[in-house]
Amino acid sequence: MTRVLHLTQDEAADALLSDSWLALLIGMLLDQQIPMEQAFRGPHTLAERLDGLDAGSVAATNPDVLAAACAGPPAVHRFPGSMANRIHALCGHLVTEYGGAVEQLWTAREPDGWEVLRRLRNLPGFGEQKAQIFLALLGKQCGVRSTGWREAAGRYGEDGAHRSIADVVDARSVEQVRAYKKQAKAAAKQ
Repeated sequence: MTRVLHLTQDEAADALLSDSWLALLIGMLLDQQIPMEQAFRGPHTLAERLDGLDAGSVAATNPDVLAAACAGPPAVHRFPGSMANRIHALCGHLVTEYGGAVEQLWTAREPDGWEVLRRLRNLPGFGEQKAQIFLALLGKQCGVRSTGWREAAGRYGEDGAHRSIADVVDARSVEQVRAYKKQAKAAAKQ
């Protein structure tokens, strides 16, 4: 793959995210209730503990073994057991629906952006917002630009925005996204 991502500011973790669609998708799955950099470092930690990341292998892994790999120490998420179950379900879905090939989400039958969004929403652990953010990440940083992807990604697809991991390209942009999230959270409380 030709993309170079800088989502975690950790060279090894970013290299895996740049080379593995599954790692990137698992990072997105983990991105809730923990700092985004920690979430996207999680796949690298799992790959080390599981001797690699492959949807078929993860789906075939005993759930207790996967839970132990998520628990660490250090844990890949503050809720390692539930996230292990979600990772297991995600990989099982990818195997069943896409032959384990993550990229089939956006390449099979040449889908437009709305169809890619629908496929992402159907993934275990993904809702509307997570699907839109991942679609924006694909379009903005990975060159996956199905027709209408920006519109389907909603506000996360806007050019020049700093709303999510889709907009993280360096340490400065991490802080810009963090500031936006803090501001949005404060506005929601009012």
